[in-house]
Amino acid sequence: HMIETQFSTKIAIIRSDNGTEFINSSCGSFFAEKSILHQKSVVKTPQQNGVVERKHRHLLDTARALRIQAGFPKSFWGECVLSATHIINQLPMANLLWKSPFESLYGQPPTYEDLRAIGCLRYAANIGETDKFEPKAHKSVLLGYSFGIKGSKLYDLTTKKIFHSRDVIFKEDIFPFKTKSNDVYNIYNEPVLPCILPDFDDINPL
Repeated sequence: HMIETQFSTKIAIIRSDNGTEFINSSCGSFFAEKSILHQKSVVKTPQQNGVVERKHRHLLDTARALRIQAGFPKSFWGECVLSATHIINQLPMANLLWKSPFESLYGQPPTYEDLRAIGCLRYAANIGETDKFEPKAHKSVLLGYSFGIKGSKLYDLTTKKIFHSRDVIFKEDIFPFKTKSNDVYNIYNEPVLPCILPDFDDINPL
């Protein structure tokens, strides 16, 4: 329904593997109702899903690089995948004639002013605080960006809660989840290695 309302088009074909999340009565009824053709790959033939497999690897490689750079614990892997998706969709791709997936979908190039280093320190204004002796800002780290929300997705280092804010101050040279003495181990005693991003030139977009 969102595709129809936002892009004035309809989905004609969906291709998937034979996972049970797609092969069930609910999906079958939905596809039939919407007149969507469901194509399934042959069992034990992953090469038929080559584009999906390459994109999956691209996402994981980028998410892994973001986690290592930020020093995040492995429990933050989901946030790293979401951030990786957001970044990849705004990068120019060779097979799109150096347009980004975002521009191909929306017809206009993305803006990069709001992009910051994932995991960096941010001070977010403590809105609504009336106690004059309480901190005026939350000490937090950048997790990423949420769809449909104007602002950054932040992790409060004190309350351990996730929140969104637009009124922030960046400290992109400070990564709180890494040790202060060196970058060999983070606060979870996990090894932190140099950040190496994958080559984006020949990767298929979403």
